[in-house]
Amino acid sequence: MIERFASFAWYELLTTDMAAAQSFYGKVVGWDAQDASTAQFGYRIFNARGMPVAGLMELPPEGRQKGAMPRWVGYVAVKDVDLAVDSLKQLGGTVYVPPTESNIGRIAVVADPQTATLALVGGLKYGASGAEAAGLGHVSWHELLAVDGNTAFAFYRALFGWENADAQAAPSESYKLFAAGGRTLGGMFTKFAATPVPFWLYYFDVADLDIALTQVRTEGGQVAQGPLELWDKSFVARCIDPQGAMFALQGKRSEAAIEAGRAQAETALGWSASWGGISSRGRFVVGKPKD
Repeated sequence: MIERFASFAWYELLTTDMAAAQSFYGKVVGWDAQDASTAQFGYRIFNARGMPVAGLMELPPEGRQKGAMPRWVGYVAVKDVDLAVDSLKQLGGTVYVPPTESNIGRIAVVADPQTATLALVGGLKYGASGAEAAGLGHVSWHELLAVDGNTAFAFYRALFGWENADAQAAPSESYKLFAAGGRTLGGMFTKFAATPVPFWLYYFDVADLDIALTQVRTEGGQVAQGPLELWDKSFVARCIDPQGAMFALQGKRSEAAIEAGRAQAETALGWSASWGGISSRGRFVVGKPKD
């Protein structure tokens, strides 16, 4: 059993086509997959360099009937799932799946008071922690697009004890960096009005962003936004997989690709890039995460 407390530790893709999703992410992120099905349902594990990173399963029929779409769900590891669920309810959150024993540990699927979905897990059987959970193929950043970023941060601080990260490193006052145990995990901000619902977005680390984005398009996905530049000369882009699940990529770009992008941008009338309400003429600067 792997012990963690109040930090993202596992991720699952709920999709409508497991075979297609396995092929897509294998080519885009470089994951391989292994079968971990039970008698009750099919389940596969995505691996990065031999290390389990995420799970893959079919979107449950009851979810589809209620209008649920393919999506990525992040799991926050806690010491006691039942106590965490009680606290979440007291703070105004919603419980979709009550504490239940599963193939990955004791889990609960919940939503914050602004309806952004996430999950809780205790006794996680897969995944890695700390430096082992970083690098190519792993999640490098967690981002919450909230109805109200300040209110959302207060909720997660009360529930998980998440702290403010270095405010000087944030791209703007509206973008709140959060940390657990001194390690910066991601950011929260108030979403665009055009974004239909609040949600958590997860960034996967790739070696070459342009190659990965070419694969996204070739394999039937969409690049919704980006590439945008980060603090360490890496870049990010938001994407949608062929089944409709939103995800993001982070990686380096070649100088040739960067120059080609600049040339293209300069020829576009009134071009600028905005990311969740932050407009910076194509440049998005975020402080270096602490590991």
